[in-house]
Amino acid sequence: MTPAAPHPNADRQNAETSNTEHSATETSASVTSIVATSTAEAPNPNTPITDAEIFAAHEGGKLRAHSTMALDSKRALSIGYTPGVARVCEAIHDDPALARTYTWTGRNVAVISDGTAVLGLGDIGPKAALPVMEGKAQLFEQFAGISAVPIVLDTLDTEEIIATVKALAPSFGGINLEDISAPRCFEIEQRLDEALDIPVFHDDQHGTAIVIAAGLINACKLTGRHFKDLRVVISGAGAAGVAATKMLLASGVKDIVVVDSRGIIHPDREPLSDIKQWVAQMTNPRRLTGPIDAALDDANVFIGVSAGRLGDEQISRMEKDAIIFALANPTPEVPLDIAHKYGAIVATGRSDEPNQINNVLAFPGLFKGALEAGATRITKTMKLAATHAIAQVGIEDLAPDRIIPSPLDPRVMPAVSEAVRQAALNDSSSGATM
Repeated sequence: MTPAAPHPNADRQNAETSNTEHSATETSASVTSIVATSTAEAPNPNTPITDAEIFAAHEGGKLRAHSTMALDSKRALSIGYTPGVARVCEAIHDDPALARTYTWTGRNVAVISDGTAVLGLGDIGPKAALPVMEGKAQLFEQFAGISAVPIVLDTLDTEEIIATVKALAPSFGGINLEDISAPRCFEIEQRLDEALDIPVFHDDQHGTAIVIAAGLINACKLTGRHFKDLRVVISGAGAAGVAATKMLLASGVKDIVVVDSRGIIHPDREPLSDIKQWVAQMTNPRRLTGPIDAALDDANVFIGVSAGRLGDEQISRMEKDAIIFALANPTPEVPLDIAHKYGAIVATGRSDEPNQINNVLAFPGLFKGALEAGATRITKTMKLAATHAIAQVGIEDLAPDRIIPSPLDPRVMPAVSEAVRQAALNDSSSGATM
């Protein structure tokens, strides 16, 4: 197949991004489609996937909307549409809260992207990003029974993105921001979260962070470590790296050193973006400087969410029986032979390796729990509840190659959903009303 030509939009190519530090931890769009389109016998799972099979599955798109009621009589038409629908409109006009009950906003999510940080592909633009957003919508439907609508925006302007999402918000019960480059993604999420009365969640940040923290909880159990005693090195200061930093700090980790393409982030380094200034103030308690090698000396946890590559000499600096999460896709930051040489626990973002750190473990249940609770925002408490729920699934089978449940484990979504729902109901800042 002929390689794709460079993206023609020069403005997009000049956008401020940190695509190289974006972690692609989601499953592919091979999950069962929302609507079955074929009765053919399922292929042998061991048969290699071909380009022909992939393109055939995507032909015509992977989604379609369908009615929840049959419009097969005049009576049905009079109930589902005019004149009956007017009664529902009047009721919602009198009490807008009824929209959650009498429209789909109680069980739907918008999946919104500008196409600037798509998987490991980078800034490929909105049209090329749409298959990924369709796949994300499939995951919502398959794993949580949530209707999701993929929306791609042909703009890089932060103000325009915020204004557009705010204008679209009345049609949805939640907003899942997806594949928007850093550092813009931080401001976009924060301002939408403040402005809207529905949950807003940037999955590339928080979904990744939730699953990383869940895996680290169980890795520490197996290696006899405690969060307060960890020395963590995070490679990558983009969306996933910053969110993982925040999650681990909230979970009790005291010593985190964040490294980007210019080395260790510390207060005296210039220039630093606003978010990296926050990282510099909140991490690196030993005030290390220099390249990643200095950070790895005696570290016992490495978390990679970047495009960097590390070798034997660097990883050998870590504490014996280290915990190594090399999450870049398709090529982990640490070659797996080196990771297993020095690491007691190794996790990746790959579906063909044990211990896959996969966002689909988090976001379906998290949104379902938030929607069921009537939450207006997703709080730190709700994210921590999701983390511990994931860590507990399959705890009886905990092993070095099973620190995290499979994304296909049917126990995960209900456990996460219920934990998040309860956390929302117990946290007044969530705005839960159910």
